[in-house]
Amino acid sequence: MMNFKQIENLNDYTGTVIIPFSEDPENRIYPLAIEGLTFSSTIFSGKKDTQHIIQIDKTIYILVGIGKELSYKDIKNTFRRVASKQKDLLKSRVAVVIPNEYTKDDIEATFGGLFLGTYNLGHFKKSEPHPFLFDDFALEYIASSSVDVFAEKGIKIAHAQLETFHLVDLPPNVINPKYLADWAKETGKTFGFEVNVFNKAKATEVGLHSFLSVGRGSAQEPQFIIIEYTPKDAKKHIGLVGKGITFDTGGLNIKTAGMVQMKCDMAGAAAVLGTMQLIADLKLPYQITAIVPACENSVDANSFLPSDVIQSYSGKSIEIIDTDAEGRLILADGLTYLIKNYNPDTVIDMATLTGSAVGTFGYECAALFSNDKKLAHRIQEIGENIGEKTWELPLWDCYKSDIDSEIADVKNYSGKPMAGAITAAKFLEAFTENHPSWAHLDIAGVAFGDDEFAKTKHATAYGVHLLTNVIQSL
Repeated sequence: MMNFKQIENLNDYTGTVIIPFSEDPENRIYPLAIEGLTFSSTIFSGKKDTQHIIQIDKTIYILVGIGKELSYKDIKNTFRRVASKQKDLLKSRVAVVIPNEYTKDDIEATFGGLFLGTYNLGHFKKSEPHPFLFDDFALEYIASSSVDVFAEKGIKIAHAQLETFHLVDLPPNVINPKYLADWAKETGKTFGFEVNVFNKAKATEVGLHSFLSVGRGSAQEPQFIIIEYTPKDAKKHIGLVGKGITFDTGGLNIKTAGMVQMKCDMAGAAAVLGTMQLIADLKLPYQITAIVPACENSVDANSFLPSDVIQSYSGKSIEIIDTDAEGRLILADGLTYLIKNYNPDTVIDMATLTGSAVGTFGYECAALFSNDKKLAHRIQEIGENIGEKTWELPLWDCYKSDIDSEIADVKNYSGKPMAGAITAAKFLEAFTENHPSWAHLDIAGVAFGDDEFAKTKHATAYGVHLLTNVIQSL
């Protein structure tokens, strides 16, 4: 993980210096006091997403525009861009100047962004590691006072997000249910949380029938992962559930488009796993129990069928209308198992659940559902602050009829091409045991997408920072 250290000044500095500038609309002259250099705002105004590079002798100055108004997401992306796109200029000493007007969040975003910029999607290509990743590298900074605490937090957030990138972006022949279980165990040993995993036999014994039905057509054995982080004097007990479909063919209702991207269908699980790493790394005083039901929705002679009626851990029977509405089936058992056996104060689940959420919000925000208005408000406010937006949709009982079944207690899909995200949430609600503080985040549109950092769609690590900050607010 990237190291850092404070230096007193940049006199006689040799290497690369990164200097952020706020936008100045007037034609002013900026002094670069380090070298006595001046330049006009017509050359570089500090406009957001702009850079200007100057070399004087053996020192390179990267002037970075951060715009008129600072936002956490913009700062993080700006410095990720520097680390990612200017890799060749960062091979020797590197220092970043911290402006006096920076808040602790600005500092956190700066260091976090620089570390995120080390990510390389080419996992199976031969390439040199980013200079920041070498053991002897230390990012230097100059500031009016020490910012070590905020820098360290930013790097820890980015470290958890980088792990989440890997989990989502690696192919399904690598990231299978067993891989997720092993990752959780090894990470638990490193960061300090306990992991228990139910294999197929144990899950059958326990009665996780809805979860097991989804993995019936796959050669990959399902893994029901239970993670417990139990610090002393914990403030509250929070429960998390993440959808862990490591690849989704759609089952017998096989997908006719977009299947190549279905390695991302475990992004909810990856976000929960990354959150567990971050919470333990930050040593937050909250008891966390996380459930990651992990399996593959594939096709063979054993696959569950449309019109099957299956059982669930809750005792409710489920009519299968569509085998491609499988994520809610594994979440159902995950939610019920968590609530019945651990009874946390608050429960949050996260899943790439429906195309309906994408149809409603595009790729800008997650769909939020909650029976706890205070919790929903916190999630929405915190998400806005860090650039992981959510917007609340209703859980009105008038939608409950869409999951009513004549042959079973509920059905897994309404069969209607409308309100899909809402009816999926109503289905999950039926398995929450009337828990008074529950929130569901449908991240189908925000967990995997396009941006400037790769040519193909890739992971965003949406939810790691959001869940951690929400937990800290409870």
